[in-house]
Amino acid sequence: MGTFTQAQYQKSINPGCEQRGYVESGHLLEKLEFALAVAVGSGDQTRIQELRTRIEALGDNREEPGT
Repeated sequence: MGTFTQAQYQKSINPGCEQRGYVESGHLLEKLEFALAVAVGSGDQTRIQELRTRIEALGDNREEPGT
């Protein structure tokens, strides 16, 4: 029997971990979008650009807002 990588080990002991990662990613996206709304409200252009870059790097969660 060979050695496991951390990802393989996690998958072997908890097969649902890949789906949980997707959910956690969606939660992070929601948090970033909320922070972006606050930054837009306050007019903080530096923070707005930083948050838009992070949101873009995270990608689309394939959900419509509010669903």
